[in-house]
Amino acid sequence: MTDVTTTKKQGSGGLTASIFGENANVVQILLEGRAFFALIAIVITFAILSPNYLSVANFLTMTSQVAIFGLLATGMLLVILSGGIDLSVGSTLALCGVFAGFLMQGVELTGLGVILYLPVWAVVVCTLAMGALVGVVNGILVAFLKVPAFVATLGTLYVARGVALLMTNGLTFNNLSGDPSLGNTGFEWLGFNRLWGVPISIFVLAATAVAVHLLLSRAPFGRWLYSTGGNARAAELSGVPVRKVQVSVYVLSGICAAIAGLVLSSQLTSAGPTAGTTYELTAIAAVVVGGASLMGGRGTVQGTLLGAFVIVYLGAGLVIVGVSSYWQTVFTGAVIVLAVMLNSIQYGGKGGKS
Repeated sequence: MTDVTTTKKQGSGGLTASIFGENANVVQILLEGRAFFALIAIVITFAILSPNYLSVANFLTMTSQVAIFGLLATGMLLVILSGGIDLSVGSTLALCGVFAGFLMQGVELTGLGVILYLPVWAVVVCTLAMGALVGVVNGILVAFLKVPAFVATLGTLYVARGVALLMTNGLTFNNLSGDPSLGNTGFEWLGFNRLWGVPISIFVLAATAVAVHLLLSRAPFGRWLYSTGGNARAAELSGVPVRKVQVSVYVLSGICAAIAGLVLSSQLTSAGPTAGTTYELTAIAAVVVGGASLMGGRGTVQGTLLGAFVIVYLGAGLVIVGVSSYWQTVFTGAVIVLAVMLNSIQYGGKGGKS
């Protein structure tokens, strides 16, 4: 009779053992830490090719870009852990950025002849609420109306982008620094201010990542989420509120996209409806490169952040050494395909299902 414990262990490492034999343990370590090792290799390679790659200014610039994609990828991780996908995060980023710009420009109260200028903290709260609203729509479509996540969020992608275009007539909200006389200054604080020489956006990413990590590792929600992604039917029979979990992850993904939209608009002091185009693909790439399974139930915040660093540092390095933007797209696509292949090897071809 086959030993049950042995069978479970082979579920995640059996294929690795069958392919690599006696070196399976070493290979397993390399697979589990592949994002970290890839990041080290990228940094060393481009540091050799260009002396400017590891300059303090370039390092901070690259890390500021990581903050945007890291926020999107953190929210995407939660959705992927549930066994879903969120293609709307790039459009949600644009919509929330435009919404924040709209509020910063002043809201005219029809019939009263008054223009209301909100303080920045109120703009931030309203923008986060907008991101949560998009997440609620996605969650209801997926959890209650049983629309496939790919289709539901693809539709939301177009709706959110269309609303952003309608709000701006295809133009861009500029000069979002505010006016001291109107009491709405400080919007650029996220994008330009630094603490101990480090951009504030990095601290925002770190705080978000820590909060999500604690949610996954210390709260019952984390256990519910992993079990939902592993086997939703079994989780539901065990008393897990699967539908609430599914709605919650889309809401959290929308909020993370809203934060990213605020950070990006703050950095540019402008908000345009075309911002965030294809960012959802970069977020998915970061999650996959970080070791998460697209089938759900497997993945960590740490791995996702490393994946975001890999994607951004690779792209920045290619730009610095003068590689054509067309080849950059090729390299990024190759990295994603390779990451999926390695995930299949690591998880024994079973994705994230347990």
